[in-house]
Amino acid sequence: MEELDLKEIFSLFWNKKVQIILITFVFMVIGVVYTLGFVKPVYTSSTTLVLAKIENQKNQNGDDTITTSDVTLNSKLVSTYSELVKSKKVLRKVISNLGIKIDEDKLRQNVTVSSVKDTELIEIKVVNSDPAVAARIANETAKVFIENVTEMYNLSNVHIVDEAEVPDGPSNIHRVRDVIIFTFGGIVVSVIYVLLLNMLDTTVKSAEDVEKLLDVPVLATIPLYDPEDKGGKRK
Repeated sequence: MEELDLKEIFSLFWNKKVQIILITFVFMVIGVVYTLGFVKPVYTSSTTLVLAKIENQKNQNGDDTITTSDVTLNSKLVSTYSELVKSKKVLRKVISNLGIKIDEDKLRQNVTVSSVKDTELIEIKVVNSDPAVAARIANETAKVFIENVTEMYNLSNVHIVDEAEVPDGPSNIHRVRDVIIFTFGGIVVSVIYVLLLNMLDTTVKSAEDVEKLLDVPVLATIPLYDPEDKGGKRK
């Protein structure tokens, strides 16, 4: 019985293959149009900072050392520094230094600060519609932030590891991925459409449908003949 049901399901989808292909194709086209025409490209540029030693300390050989207290203090400062990067004092200074016309709250939304897990690294990401501006803001934010740390904490334990570079392409547009998602959505919609269409179809198509509907066996069937068909071939 299960094998018969699977055959019926396969036959159902096979008979509606044109509709399935058409719906899937329409969704694919929508995905291409959406990706090319409706998504405004934005660019992301990032710079990485590291928390180094608090102060220079020498070992017996005269080499610089990093003590356990340095590591512990730096770990605690990571979260504090991450919030300081997006403070009003830092962002206003960045806007002033670059002379850009952007709202402070808007800039705060476009700046993301995150600490790399189990490290003393801080990553500053900036999103902007202009790739060059995104890189400039990221680098200037890092510079102003370091100046504020030196001024507020009297520490020089933050250093730039990687400066922000102008991104090659937008960070929010993934054409292949978007088209695949829309195509998959089209397949899902087409499958649901076929199933609903089948559920709403109450017509009798075969002897098996009569047996299921009336719960009585079918003793015989009468084939249909087309009178206009020469030779009386069955249709």
